[in-house]
Amino acid sequence: MTIPGMDAMHSLDVFRHYDRSHWKLDQLDLTGIDRSLVRPEHVTLVKSAVMGESNVIAAVHGFLNEFADDYDFSAFAVIWGYQEVQHHYAFTSWLQAVGEDVDSRAVAAMRAPYEPGSTPSATLATNIISELTVNHVYRAVAGWVQEPVLADLLLRASRDEAGHAREFRHFAAQRLEQHPGELASVLETLYFYTSDDTIKHPVSVFKSGLDALDGHETIDTGFQLFLDRLAGTGELDELQGKIRKTFGSLTDRDLSTNGKVRRALAEALG
Repeated sequence: MTIPGMDAMHSLDVFRHYDRSHWKLDQLDLTGIDRSLVRPEHVTLVKSAVMGESNVIAAVHGFLNEFADDYDFSAFAVIWGYQEVQHHYAFTSWLQAVGEDVDSRAVAAMRAPYEPGSTPSATLATNIISELTVNHVYRAVAGWVQEPVLADLLLRASRDEAGHAREFRHFAAQRLEQHPGELASVLETLYFYTSDDTIKHPVSVFKSGLDALDGHETIDTGFQLFLDRLAGTGELDELQGKIRKTFGSLTDRDLSTNGKVRRALAEALG
């Protein structure tokens, strides 16, 4: 097991930042929710967010299994996991405050750990995409909802997700530097998630089809509502462009179109 000196642990910097500046649940004014501004579609979106965020336990379990030889990333995964549990319970608390229930059976169905990716770099790449996607959607929805407490919560969560994407990118760059042979798996991951004309998210890819989710909101419910009702022209292109730009900086390649991603992948495969 590789355990660098504490001064080399990136997770220590992440922890210090979190300990110094992260928000707390009691900063949300849940008693001040304006019920007259709550719409049914808001409830649907928040229930979808709860289901997406509930995957944190499965993800942390998977990370600790897959990165058993990497203390630094594992420590980050625990810090990340706490923040994502906070999102899960913050959205749940908003729902409870407006008189809505959360189906604990559906949440519990998400518990099984994720299997390892095709490579550890692919796993990290998948999570960069996950974080960038929810960052984009939460921020856009925050500008649409009129209920101020929910808008505040969405902005807080969106900022967190942007930070998470940055940290997953850090660990992915570190991994690729040490294991350049995993580049093709990163490019494959990018192409898989950005080549379709829709939002494709790891939670829906790996956790769809569960019996407990029949008739229940899922993360895809929220994404589809976002695209159908909220997203302006070019919103999906903006999101996918942001993801490709991040992967371009990660791999030092022009990945601005699907065609360029395919070419880069062919070169990586040799």
